Amino acid sequence: MTIGIDARFFGPRAKGLGRYTQKLISELEKQDKENNFIIFLRQTEFDLYQPANPRFKKILANWRWYSLAEQIFMPLTICRQKVDLMHFPHFNVPFFWRGPFVITIHDLILQHFPTHRASKLNIIFYWLKYLAYRVVISSAIKRSLKIITISNFVKEDIIKNFNVPREKIVVIYEGAPNSESKMNSALSSEQKNKTNPYLLYVGNAYPHKNLEKLIEAWFLLRKKRADLSLVLVGEDDYFYQRLRKKAPSGVFFAGFKSDEELINIYQQASVYVFPSLCEGFGLPPLEAMAYGVPVVAAETTCLPEILGEAALYFNPESVEDIASKINEVLENEKLYRLLQEKGFEQIKKYSWSEMARQTLKIYNNFNFKKRHQE
Repeated sequence: MTIGIDARFFGPRAKGLGRYTQKLISELEKQDKENNFIIFLRQTEFDLYQPANPRFKKILANWRWYSLAEQIFMPLTICRQKVDLMHFPHFNVPFFWRGPFVITIHDLILQHFPTHRASKLNIIFYWLKYLAYRVVISSAIKRSLKIITISNFVKEDIIKNFNVPREKIVVIYEGAPNSESKMNSALSSEQKNKTNPYLLYVGNAYPHKNLEKLIEAWFLLRKKRADLSLVLVGEDDYFYQRLRKKAPSGVFFAGFKSDEELINIYQQASVYVFPSLCEGFGLPPLEAMAYGVPVVAAETTCLPEILGEAALYFNPESVEDIASKINEVLENEKLYRLLQEKGFEQIKKYSWSEMARQTLKIYNNFNFKKRHQE
């Protein structure tokens, strides 16, 4: 087969979706011995991806996500490559693409948080765009051969909201930093940064991430821990700029950091806090666990499923509860060490290699059925 992958979300700047796409392609390059792959990229990421396998070819598809150009020109770009099967790692399947495809749906956050506050658009344009989202995702779900989701929570959410047959959806977990590579050089609690201790959050600042509540909880903690800072790592976009205007001193906005730069930031953090109201998987807390950072997280959506007993959970709507749980980890050395140990065990459950293997199985099942039909 010739398999196409829409990799216009590719690399760390595209956040979790970009990492998923990048890891999928790199693992497929190692594992697949039969198929040819066409990797569709935007100009900004075109040089970032260099095929490591001669059966992988990259094609420029410089159409902006969620745009009219994407709907019109992306199908033509794909059609020219004569792919047998497309994989869209996001819901934004062009409405006019009529070839066979599978999709990955990472979450239904726009379904649950369709607020104008989550957009820079004029309110009328925002709701028009939201209507377009509903049309595109409904069409993609209906026309896809298979739907890949990254947690059982998302699977049940799709079934509930779109009335999809259960057997059409396959849950394939994402990977974790340590799951198929060397143990990251985690520091013991004695070696942690004692001079300038800080709480850490890595990710975007969309409203559902609940960072305002995190800042309020940190501010409460400062009454008894005056030396405790809060470090927020993420692209300096509209949402972070809006948050920064309200933030008190002691909150550090680190901006975008490469994977290499993140290592030291993770290692020196006292506690990783993940206050999100809605997630599809939750990669950053798993990354924190790989570096020996105790995780305190919201008891919402997929997080108990993915993080298991390796995190201490709080009610994300309660500033007092967030602060209380963080303080519990900071003050209780036994709990601190227990969360470190459980974190190391938890990340062993997730593998990018296994994720790619299961995805490849879906591709090959399509080819098997196609041959028998012929």
